[in-house]
Amino acid sequence: MKEFDRLVEVVHTLRKECPWDREQTLQSLKPYLLEETQEAIEAIEEDDDELLAEELGDKLLHIVMLAEMLKERKTADIKKVVVGITQKMIRRHPHVFGGKKLKSPGQVLRQWGQIKKKEKARRRKQRGGKK
Repeated sequence: MKEFDRLVEVVHTLRKECPWDREQTLQSLKPYLLEETQEAIEAIEEDDDELLAEELGDKLLHIVMLAEMLKERKTADIKKVVVGITQKMIRRHPHVFGGKKLKSPGQVLRQWGQIKKKEKARRRKQRGGKK
């Protein structure tokens, strides 16, 4: 989507040219990430769709900014983030994208938890037992 690509370009430019954005780190953005999450929750509680859309934009900005920082560290980028979450959603929904059939939200939730637990164990094993 060209609008998303434009946001990625804007964030890249901000990291190069804006003194405030340039000095931000993964650690320095943590409080803002929490603040934007709380504001999104408040918009939901107020049933204010327009405000929620704005707050989701703020959260998206933080996601793109954090991904840009990973790109600077040469460890990941926004494409890796998007591909990763897409693959995760497909893996964790075999009842939608595979042959398995589930009938209730409870079954879906249990399956999600089982898959998540297996994925975490696999990651821990790949990292040599580290958290």
